[in-house]
Amino acid sequence: MRNDLRQLRTAQGLSQQELGQALGVSRQTINAIEQGRYDPSLPLAIRMARYFAKTVEEIFHVD
Repeated sequence: MRNDLRQLRTAQGLSQQELGQALGVSRQTINAIEQGRYDPSLPLAIRMARYFAKTVEEIFHVD
């Protein structure tokens, strides 16, 4: 599954650490999601979408 997390994060000038803290996860989790090595749980995907004022479908793209 592709995602636009890195683009959204960098557009807001956030580090992986800062985004992880805001969402209650580790920097490593943010990195793994951005790299496509880990798909977030539904609750985490929803928190990300709310954080960036997007829908889950606008951030995550099923190939």
